[in-house]
Amino acid sequence: MTIRGAAFIAGIYEHPRREIPDRTIWEIHTEVALGALADAGLTMKDVDGIFCDGSAGFGPMSLADHFGLRPKYVDSTETGGSSYLAHVGHAAAAIAAGKCSVALVTLAGKPRSSTGAERVSFAAAPESGFESGWGINGAAHSYALAAQRHMYEFGTTSAQLAEIKVAASIHAQHNPHAFLPYAVTIEDVLNSPMVADPLHRLDCCVVTDGGGALVIVSPEVARTLGKTSAKILGHGEAVKHTNNGHTDLTYTGAVWSGPAAFAEAGVTVKDIKYASIYDSFTITVLQTIEDLGFCEKGKGGAFVSDGGLVAPFGKLPFNTDGGGLCNNHPANRGGMTKVIEAVRQLRGTTHPAVQVPNCNVVLAHGTGGSLGTRHVSATLILGQEDV
Repeated sequence: MTIRGAAFIAGIYEHPRREIPDRTIWEIHTEVALGALADAGLTMKDVDGIFCDGSAGFGPMSLADHFGLRPKYVDSTETGGSSYLAHVGHAAAAIAAGKCSVALVTLAGKPRSSTGAERVSFAAAPESGFESGWGINGAAHSYALAAQRHMYEFGTTSAQLAEIKVAASIHAQHNPHAFLPYAVTIEDVLNSPMVADPLHRLDCCVVTDGGGALVIVSPEVARTLGKTSAKILGHGEAVKHTNNGHTDLTYTGAVWSGPAAFAEAGVTVKDIKYASIYDSFTITVLQTIEDLGFCEKGKGGAFVSDGGLVAPFGKLPFNTDGGGLCNNHPANRGGMTKVIEAVRQLRGTTHPAVQVPNCNVVLAHGTGGSLGTRHVSATLILGQEDV
């Protein structure tokens, strides 16, 4: 069964605030859910499927109770930053199978302002005792390992990584809600404090409260709404782990999730007008671009240089909201905002300074976990309704 054309993203909403000390997680879930439903022209009464991660309460079971709903289908897939790319694919599959017709996907979290139970937390994994004692005790360390190896293998430089932050910051200037709404230079990135060699502070994403929501509907429902919806063309997921120590740090799970999504969508990298690429760190973007096939392995540094990612006329306009590097990384799960900005580009509703012309096919990609150890990659390809 294919999901190509089986479902549409009809509603999107990104919480406008980046620090929300006066709301509970459940209040944030409610605000973004109502925002996305209003954008779609629907109400809570229309929802028959609920999708969210498992970071709070009992996930969709708690949300169903909170919203007063009796959904026919629920999904609590938890793959970190790629969760919400996975949810889109799973919702489309559920709709194609007739399990639901209006799927509500919500994200909420308070990693910035909360110090207690509302923080995102993960149970101790079986590998943690072996890795934490040897220095892998934070995300930056794992990503720094991947960056060091890429530099060793291919000659990638810190200045090339900095180009990714610079492009994101150029875009963030046009986003009134961006956490860091100003442009930076390569020198600014290289002169910022070192976090984990070779990654500087400005190579790292922001930490924000917030959330977002999507409404995914069947073609029959989409036809009744009378507004522009994003057609789901293709989706792929893949797990990459350490393989008991036999691992190559220079590639990500996108080498598998990307081809699956392109094959289902029936398009190639040449058809992609815009890409939302998960940007927990600058190295995440560089490796993902290579693994999705936008350039050869090892050539990512050259590809992103000289404004290659700057909208609207770069080789691959990316993250036109400022991305996780500058705009928003809500609840440490930036995959949600990647989908939202991709839909904005298809609708033509991004800021005119960064709107990609003739933007009819877009890609969104999430990476959940740690680049240098284990993660899940999820790739989503969307198009305008006539694609």
